[in-house]
Amino acid sequence: MDLYLKGKTAVVSGGSQGIGRAIVKELALEGVKVLAIGRNEDLLNSLKAEVVAAGGVVPLTLAQDFMAPDAPQKIAAAAFSGLGDIDILINNAGRSKPLDIIGSEEGWLESMTLDFVRHRQLTQELLPHFIARKQGVILNTISTYELRTINASAVAKAAVVVWSKQLSAELGQYGIRVNCLQPGLIDTENIRPYFQGEERQKFAAREIPLGDFGEPQDMANMATFLVSPRAKYITGSVAVVDGGLRHHAF
Repeated sequence: MDLYLKGKTAVVSGGSQGIGRAIVKELALEGVKVLAIGRNEDLLNSLKAEVVAAGGVVPLTLAQDFMAPDAPQKIAAAAFSGLGDIDILINNAGRSKPLDIIGSEEGWLESMTLDFVRHRQLTQELLPHFIARKQGVILNTISTYELRTINASAVAKAAVVVWSKQLSAELGQYGIRVNCLQPGLIDTENIRPYFQGEERQKFAAREIPLGDFGEPQDMANMATFLVSPRAKYITGSVAVVDGGLRHHAF
């Protein structure tokens, strides 16, 4: 199926590893010119080499700490300089942040900044461009937020969902779509410390109908579809990639 993405441009935060890396690579293979953002320049360089070896469009890269106060402005400037017009924004950067019931103020502020505030700020840097062109797609990678323990990242990502729904209602008139992509348990560095060896196998057999954790590529496949013109009537939604992990219907 042709996703009609050839020649499009995209900005992907958290693009050097895990889910973001898989998304960058898949978009590049579909003909998208991507600006991949990450902190580790070596990982970004290896990503570029992987894409070239696979025959994709060579991505641009920017080594940038997403937590820096001026990160949204620097990323936007690099995007406009390197890509010109921007068609797609994928807000993917994030990190799980388990906290005690009475968690440190520093931990809460750090997670809310990384997982919500910086995404909002970067989006707002690009929105005037999207509105002026009367087109654009925003996809926000969120997290499993139906937890039974305190995790500041999950709270921040739940805020992203509400914000995304509000944005989709405001921006539809400009032809701009906004969606969220929610992973279940995906085999990444972010998840592996919590589920290892036999424990992972037992959990997956008990809780996941498809029997195992997902792979970053599973998220990349859905992300690529959602930002493509094939998904032109999908906005304000949360797409779930979890192998059936969620127990509830809504």
